[in-house]
Amino acid sequence: MAKNIMNAKPLFVKLSSHANNKTNSRQNPNLQTYKINGVKVRLTARQARTLKKEA
Repeated sequence: MAKNIMNAKPLFVKLSSHANNKTNSRQNPNLQTYKINGVKVRLTARQARTLKKEA
């Protein structure tokens, strides 16, 4: 089981049509599983890219 070390949450928005109808929408974070020092960790793609830059 991979550990979540960051608290990335879904983004909730309301989409608006040309007729001004509102529809609820949800964008989930792009969670990926990585191994860091032998431990499985779930990170977003952006967080993984940041960690890769720092290393």
